[in-house]
Order: sequence, then C-alpha cells, then structure tokens
Amino acid sequence: MNTWTFKSAKGARWHTGALLYALTAYVAGWWLLFEGGGIGFLPGVLLLGHGMIIAAYFIHECAHNTVFTTNKHNGQLANILGWICGSCYGTFKDIRTKHLRHHVENDDVMWFDYEDFFRRHPRVYKLTTFLEWFYIPAHDILMHSIMVFTAFIIPERRNQLSRNVTVICIRGALLAAVATLNPFALLGYMIAYMIMIIVLRFVDGLEHDYPYNTNLFGGPISEHKGDLVWEQAHTFSPILSWRYECVNWLILNFGYHNAHHAKPTAPWYELPTLHRELFGEDPQTVIRLWPQLVMYHRYRTYRIFHDAPGIRSVSGPAFLKAAQSAQLTGGNAASFLTAF
Repeated sequence: MNTWTFKSAKGARWHTGALLYALTAYVAGWWLLFEGGGIGFLPGVLLLGHGMIIAAYFIHECAHNTVFTTNKHNGQLANILGWICGSCYGTFKDIRTKHLRHHVENDDVMWFDYEDFFRRHPRVYKLTTFLEWFYIPAHDILMHSIMVFTAFIIPERRNQLSRNVTVICIRGALLAAVATLNPFALLGYMIAYMIMIIVLRFVDGLEHDYPYNTNLFGGPISEHKGDLVWEQAHTFSPILSWRYECVNWLILNFGYHNAHHAKPTAPWYELPTLHRELFGEDPQTVIRLWPQLVMYHRYRTYRIFHDAPGIRSVSGPAFLKAAQSAQLTGGNAASFLTAF
C-alpha cells in the first residue's frame, strides 16, 4: 500500500488539523517576514517558530508510528517535516533509533559528552554561560551545529557524507537567497529557530532525572532497561496548564510525559485523558508552568553541570517535589532532534 493511511478516523481529524496548522503557520510566518514590513515582523517570527515547533513534535509522533499505519509512511512524513524544522541533515532513522532506545533502556543514550567537551574547552564554556545569561540558547546552538555537520563530526556516520553535503548545499543556498532578497526575513528566521530550540529544551528539561550514558555506538546498557516501575518513578510531566487542557496543544501535549512513557503508542491527542486515567485528577502528579519558568530563569547559567549553589541532587519522588517548588536546575540541550 502506497497511500498514506491514518491509523484511525479520530487520528485523521486530529493529526490533519495539527499538520495543517503547522504548515499554515510556517508559510504565513515566512510571508509576514517578507511582506509584512515592520508590523508583520513579530507575528511572522512567532508563527514561523510555532509552525516549526509543531513540526518537530510531529517528528516525535512519527518516531512512535502514531500517525499512519506503516513505519514507512510515518518515516516519509518525518523526512518532510525535518526540512521544516531543520533536522534533515541526518536521517530520521537515526532520530527514531536513538529515541526508541531512550524508551526501551530507560536511559539518555548519547554519543556527544558535552560535559567533557566543556571541561576541555573552558573558554567555550564561559562564552556559552555568558550567552545563556541573556537567554540565548548557546548550548543548544552547539548541539544543533553538530547536527548540521553530523557526518563530518561523528565517525560512525561518515557513510552519510554525501547526503549531509547535499542537504547543507540546498539549505545553504535557500538561506543565502533569503539573505539576498530580504536580510530581515533571515533575521526573523534565525530568531524563530531559536524560539523552537528554547521551547523544545524547556519542555524536555524536567521530563526525566536519567543520567546520560555515552553508549549510542556501543557500551554498557542501562541496568534499568525494561524496568517499568523505575521508568515511571523517574519520569515527570511538566505541562503548560492543568485546568485548560487545550493550552497544552501548543506543544502537542508533550508535557504529559508519564502518560507517554506508560503508553508510547498513544497519539498526542489522547495523552491528557490517559494521564488522568493512570494517575488521577490530582495536579500534584505534574509540574506546573510557574515553577518551570522560575527554574528556567533562575538557573539558566547552571544547567550544563547542575552546579547551582544551594541545590541538592535528588531523584525520583524527591525530584518531583523539588521541581514543584522550583528547586532544580533542570536539564539542558535535550532534544529528540539531535540524535547523538
């Protein structure tokens, strides 16, 4: 079967609506940046950024095969969306493989040891924390830069070199054309891309207290592989709104992470109901938005090494309580788009 077929009639409605929104926001954002003048710049940036955010979360849906009936068709959609949110330099297969290992092994499977990198390059670390103080996501920009040059930097992906070069040339030519036609449109795109990065890392930063393990291309497997009880005890749900569920649609309900890990094949529109079925109606089962914002602001220069003064290292239920009272640094640079 070569026709994209949704898994269910309900899925056809919800997925189609979200995809149409993402594409409309993306196109409208570019149009406003080119044609909207000064008045259209800010709404253009916001629409473009949010279109890319929804596209990114749809790649996550495709990784779990929640959209179409076959892996092939989910992969085809993800490849298209990768061009929208800038994750197309590597392969969707790499994204899906790394992310599914995260679920199966209950681990943050990595190749790039960023803590070791910053220890070996203290000047880069100082520059990164300086920029982070101004809310510029320098750590994530580094990670996404590695993604752009993935086949040049990661030896195990050298076989993707021709693909990597082709994508760099195509996207580079398109960005050069934008810069020539309208430099302010390019500036708007850069800001929109940073907004996408910030949102993705903001949501991801509190969803687990897993340590990261540099075993992407070999090494010891986590001792917690397959331990569903441990998985739930170390998974958390930083949502945007408990009272108004529709607000969470802004991030395709990605904050309902306990429900997602309990049933990874559940599509995004089922997660709020699933969370309440599994964990009840008590808002103490989630991390609300205000403490998330406080932690993001207060510890923005400490998230690389989690070395903020006065913060204790905690895990499991203690991690949840600390997050609810804004007493954690949170994670940094975690993203399913950066598959290394």
